Amino acid sequence: MDTINAIQYKCPNCNAELKFNPETQGFTCEYCDSQFTEADIKKIFTENEQINLSQNIIEQQNEFADGTRVYRCQSCGAEVICENENAALFCYYCHQPVILTGRLSGDYRPNKVIGFSLSRDMALDKFKNWYAKRWFCPKDFKTEEQLEKMTGLYVPFWIADCKIDATYRGLAKKVRSWSSGNYRYTETKEYDVVRQADISVEGLPADGSSKIEDDLMEAIEPFNYDDAKDFSMSYLSGFFADKYDIQKQDMFPRIRSRANDASKKIINQSLKGYSSVIPSQQDYIIRKTNWQYMLLPVWFMTYKYKEKVYSFALNGQTGKIAGTPPLDKKKMTLFSLALGTGIGL
Repeated sequence: MDTINAIQYKCPNCNAELKFNPETQGFTCEYCDSQFTEADIKKIFTENEQINLSQNIIEQQNEFADGTRVYRCQSCGAEVICENENAALFCYYCHQPVILTGRLSGDYRPNKVIGFSLSRDMALDKFKNWYAKRWFCPKDFKTEEQLEKMTGLYVPFWIADCKIDATYRGLAKKVRSWSSGNYRYTETKEYDVVRQADISVEGLPADGSSKIEDDLMEAIEPFNYDDAKDFSMSYLSGFFADKYDIQKQDMFPRIRSRANDASKKIINQSLKGYSSVIPSQQDYIIRKTNWQYMLLPVWFMTYKYKEKVYSFALNGQTGKIAGTPPLDKKKMTLFSLALGTGIGL
């Protein structure tokens, strides 16, 4: 198998590997405890990494292509980006071994990246607190061996900004009731309501990996795009990264659905004060969409139980967690029997 040279960020003091530190948002050498800021890294490694935005975009793409490796899982087909060929010992989707298949095309270079804010220890603490209340999980779900499979993964996301023409028409009613003497009165007023608006919906995310459940990624939203930085290979140091396998044009139906939902919410907020509103026309037409390709930080873990793979995700920026743990029916049955016996006594 051919070997692909990868960009490595070495400590200028001791030549050990530098890793991105989510807690300091800088870069740390674990051997000599040297600390570096992003500005330091750009200055030190300017020869290895094209960081000047005025430079040719082809050079930037080549930097990403030359500095990464792609591993393909023979079991589920997932493709994983990793700087170190010995780091991917298992596929974090299905736990199967993965093999090197080739280098990435420069087209996969992201526009932006949000670095991890939560270290692995912080993510593990949040996950432990989360599953502590899940009484009926299988015993080995909470073992250290299982927790070792938690992986810091940069997930590929398409981020869309949409311009929408909204037209809404409906019949609104205001109903007022009151009593006078022995009589009860009800007054109903009807209104034709019309809303026409130019709506901007920004930052609509859709993960670009077919191997990750869309609902799982939506469950750990939102991400704060204010923390997004111009992409640098240095952010991948110490983490995995996935490449997108869904093109943005194939993402558009999903983005359109989310844009329509956001537009409806904005229109409905303007219809407050009526007793009821019955729509007769709702048109939400996207006139323009601007796209960005970002890598967003996710602590990701899978667990295989009775031939089914369960996935868990934790937002590496905010700490929001999502996933459905497996249910040990035997443990639940024993608990129910014990509880029933206690009540009987």
